[in-house]
Amino acid sequence: MSQTDWGHFDIVLADYLDKYGVSKNKLATAANLQRTQLISYCKNEVQRPDLGVLARICCVLNCELNDIIKYRPPVGERPAITKDNFGEVCHE
Repeated sequence: MSQTDWGHFDIVLADYLDKYGVSKNKLATAANLQRTQLISYCKNEVQRPDLGVLARICCVLNCELNDIIKYRPPVGERPAITKDNFGEVCHE
């Protein structure tokens, strides 16, 4: 099964910062992040997000994780999960 069959996550931190007028420099300072590290998150270029970093960002921005990271489900329809087919749905 390819990675796209599972869907993926997009870091939408840059959109959040733009929406609320938050400076990257101020966020980097307040969350104790290197600016280059923050830029990687803003460009959605992080392959393995650090939960500690995400916690600091959410704390400083007073937001929830789902405000800055979005799950993008696989393209195409998937059957509904029921107690009878649980575990089989993504393995078809």
